[in-house]
Amino acid sequence: MTVPGLAVSETDGVLTVRFDRPAAYNALTDEMTLGATRLLEEARVRDEVRVVVLTGTGPAFSTGADIAGEDAHERFDVRALDAANALVRAVVACDKPVVAGVNGIAAGVGLSTALACDLAVCAESSSFLLAFTRVGLMPDGGATATVAAAVGRPRAMRMALLAEPLPAREAYEAGLVSHVVPDEEYDDLLAGVVRRLGRGAPLAQAATKRAVNAASLDRLEDALELERVTQTMLLRTADVAEGMRAFSEKRKPAFRGE
Repeated sequence: MTVPGLAVSETDGVLTVRFDRPAAYNALTDEMTLGATRLLEEARVRDEVRVVVLTGTGPAFSTGADIAGEDAHERFDVRALDAANALVRAVVACDKPVVAGVNGIAAGVGLSTALACDLAVCAESSSFLLAFTRVGLMPDGGATATVAAAVGRPRAMRMALLAEPLPAREAYEAGLVSHVVPDEEYDDLLAGVVRRLGRGAPLAQAATKRAVNAASLDRLEDALELERVTQTMLLRTADVAEGMRAFSEKRKPAFRGE
């Protein structure tokens, strides 16, 4: 399957889906999000696929939804939320291990997608950012559940409310990600982790994934629904229009609570 913005390859049972818009820091178009979702759903029923890797090209894993350009608030609506939620659900529901190869910044729904994965292997120069409040929105893609489940309420609030970037090393120490190594060791570590998973017992891995997710992400569906309802309301506000215009114009927004 060919999808603009995605580079897809398959070797030795490893399906690699690479976000491939480096000039746009791999910001996700609806087409990219839906394409990645379809690939994950297909991988679930393909016995020859043993592991799925989600990663990015260039300086970013993904900076989330594409809100560049004039009047982005008029183009960004609940369909984008539904597409993002479908991708997160596909990652969690896939009974194959899904590994995030975090090669650079993961922000917005890019972060949500990375954290939905079973393992996140990170280059030390990468970072994580819940930037939603910078444009008048709230976290979505299940991030309100996955971040809090990983690092606890206080750190999740700090990331979500203050929109502070969290460097990969701090993310690892906080329990947000599974692996972090110096950049020059990143490719080898990612390959090694994927190789070990590919040689593992598929049924045992699938059962383990289901059990751990049931224990730790039991509120994910509630979070996705609450995020969808509330984000839809926020998208109608003047603050979001101002936030997205400010982002496009590279200035600080002036929010008025309207």
